[in-house]
Amino acid sequence: MAILGKLGRYQNFGLLVMRIGLGAMMILHGKDKLMGGVDTWTDLGHAMGKLHIHFWPAFWGFMCAITETIGGLFCMLGLWFRLVCLLLVINFIVAALYHFTTIAEIKECAHAIELASTFFGLMFIGAGAYSVDKS
Repeated sequence: MAILGKLGRYQNFGLLVMRIGLGAMMILHGKDKLMGGVDTWTDLGHAMGKLHIHFWPAFWGFMCAITETIGGLFCMLGLWFRLVCLLLVINFIVAALYHFTTIAEIKECAHAIELASTFFGLMFIGAGAYSVDKS
């Protein structure tokens, strides 16, 4: 299609738009979890039980909240982008496992699977030219 054929020149801008959109949503997702305190973190951390990790649920819940919040900010900036994407992939795989084994319906864990696959793909693509790292 000739009309959209020249959009390939703007790949880095497209990556910037994706990073800002996904990063902002991650910050909004994680901010409430982060501000929820130890009780919220403990509830989140119990999801690690699906991987047979039953110790320190508050720590794992805090790590989930911090990964989404600070990871979202770093995603927007393009700072340590591939590492952040890897941490978010792990985060959403655990979320998908938790939702699937608790509710047993694929549609209930679809959002986590979609985000895990998106961040997995972005891990290979990288942050693009418009990032703090510029790598």
